[in-house]
Amino acid sequence: MARSARESRDDRRQSTDARREQRVGLRRLLGWAAFLPLASRAPVYTRLLWELVRDERIPSTRKAVLAGALGYLLVGRDLVPDSLPIVGGLDDLVVVVLAIDLFLDGVPDELIDEKLDVLGIDRRSFHDDVARIRRFTPGPVRRIIRRTPGAFAFAGDALHNSGLGPRVRSWINREDSNA
Repeated sequence: MARSARESRDDRRQSTDARREQRVGLRRLLGWAAFLPLASRAPVYTRLLWELVRDERIPSTRKAVLAGALGYLLVGRDLVPDSLPIVGGLDDLVVVVLAIDLFLDGVPDELIDEKLDVLGIDRRSFHDDVARIRRFTPGPVRRIIRRTPGAFAFAGDALHNSGLGPRVRSWINREDSNA
């Protein structure tokens, strides 16, 4: 009899767990549905990003972040293998979203507004979409990612100050002249 009561409790617990998992799955699905309007505006936002990348007022460290994300996509080596269903492609999406968010974070608002006007993009929709994406990015991840351009600048300055560039160039030129 005690075993039957225990089995009954286990069945109720499993049923409760299954309902909880369904609710979490439904919440996650509804969360992803919030990105559908954003996906329809992706071509327009791609043009905006292209215009911003071409603008010489944008620091090269910000452009390097986008180049790094593009490189990550092109190399084909992923943090999570693409063969895993659903999760496999998410790492690519996360890298792109974080890179774009970081890039936009370093662009002055006046410049973004200027480009939005030139391209005829509704400012409110754009800012709503950026806010929607930022809500899905955990705060600690955003804080770490925000340090990336500073790390690029530090590495570039260190390389420049080390004098390694001229030494490497002379070594390359010496090898070419010997060939």
